[in-house]
Amino acid sequence: MPDIMAIGEMLIDFTASYNENGEIYYKQNPGGAPANVAVMAAKLGVSSGFIGKLGKDMFGTYLKDVLDKHGVDTKGVILDKGFSTTLAFVNKDEAGERSFVFYRRNGADLNLSFGEVNLKLIDSCKLLHFGSLLLTSEPSKSATVNTVEYAKQQGKIITYDPNWRERLWESKEEAVKAMRSVLRYVDIIKVSEDELQLITDCGNMIPAIAKLLNAGIKVVCITQGAKGCIIATKRGIERFPAFKVETVDTLGAGDSFFGAFLSRLVLSGKPMDEIEMTDLREFAVYANACGSLSSAKVGAIPAMPTHEEIEALIENGVSL
Repeated sequence: MPDIMAIGEMLIDFTASYNENGEIYYKQNPGGAPANVAVMAAKLGVSSGFIGKLGKDMFGTYLKDVLDKHGVDTKGVILDKGFSTTLAFVNKDEAGERSFVFYRRNGADLNLSFGEVNLKLIDSCKLLHFGSLLLTSEPSKSATVNTVEYAKQQGKIITYDPNWRERLWESKEEAVKAMRSVLRYVDIIKVSEDELQLITDCGNMIPAIAKLLNAGIKVVCITQGAKGCIIATKRGIERFPAFKVETVDTLGAGDSFFGAFLSRLVLSGKPMDEIEMTDLREFAVYANACGSLSSAKVGAIPAMPTHEEIEALIENGVSL
């Protein structure tokens, strides 16, 4: 049974490209942050599984095949002909900033109920990962919260990515309330600088980190794109520079980073209370290399590197 389980959304990312005439077209890529994390972990040698609902349509069948192809356990995946697989269209402006348009009305991911969750997968795992996008409506909100609470009661490591997507929420206030509501379960959180400020309401990074640590979170991972990452615990804060690569597409790079980080955590064999800063340094450098390599190709899952590629970059690459 899988060591890492992820619950959440899986969807199609239609990524914008331009032909030689300047005409735009969209390439279909598999995506969805929790699923990306599960795939990255599996690719790096850690057994993983995914819990979620897809439409029983051409997109849902394709996404399940992607998980199967990458060795992700799909016993927790439901294909439902009553709903549609969620679609996202992704574009970048001249400054490289991404924008998203989601087609999610009647989306299968939002219609996952707690009764459909295979709790046996939670019983046997070591770590449960989740994001915030199923918290946007019911029944997926209750399915996620109840599953996370169950995993916490079973003593599993809980990891969380707030993954702020403004267009998916009725209001910013509703989003912040929902994203904060699950913090009490979390052992490790991955946030961008914007997400850190959003969920803590602190404009300064140090008090924002302190707020999360005082809430009971043991490890705070702050991703900073081309600058690398910051890892914080109650024992200290350290910044780890990124590796120099030619960036092509950052979509999914943060998920690759976190999948790599969590894979090293599980492979260490250490419980959370035995993880030292020396361990976190190793996890962070490895994750930074993985995230950097992921940004050098187009797409999320298609861009994920191998363990050998990550090790080669660490050995021969140049950190910024």
